Amino acid sequence: MLGLKLATDPRWVNLAEKSLEEILTDHAYCEQKAASSCISLIQQYPDKKDMVEALAPVVTEEWGHFRMVLRKLDEKNLKLGYQRNDEYVNALLRFQAKGGSRESRLVDRLLICAMIEARSCERFRLLSLHLAEQELRDFYHTFMVSEAGHYRLFIDLAKQYGNPEKVQTRWQELLDYEASVLEGFALRGDRMH
Repeated sequence: MLGLKLATDPRWVNLAEKSLEEILTDHAYCEQKAASSCISLIQQYPDKKDMVEALAPVVTEEWGHFRMVLRKLDEKNLKLGYQRNDEYVNALLRFQAKGGSRESRLVDRLLICAMIEARSCERFRLLSLHLAEQELRDFYHTFMVSEAGHYRLFIDLAKQYGNPEKVQTRWQELLDYEASVLEGFALRGDRMH
């Protein structure tokens, strides 16, 4: 469904499980940044009524996810650490087209959001299947389902505001680029991406 060109190395789950405080911290900030990204899209494109109406509840949902992760940290007697530089997202942003029309820049932003949601969905799926604790598997299953919906929403919005054939071509380019980005990263268990 997601079309990702490079699957996450299965060993990532084992590393993440050993770094639970760090992976939950990174997850919390990912949710916060997702809410902020939706707010930014709404602020920059208030004239895109359908998008504004579709993203407003996503802001609320992502902020709710941030709070869920904070509660999970508290339940586990773990602390929210400091936010770190997100190398993955920064690499994706370098792929974003410079110049072009306002609409083409919007489509690129929507596709990058879709990519982040797709990779998050894939990683949450791995956690939901392979973590030792059933409670944590259930916790991450909830996030997996949500991210799949967000991925689909961003793809649909990109197609609504751009030429669907061009959007599909650009999405394939982004999939290829994202795979090359991940190939260049060391396997780490303290990051969601």
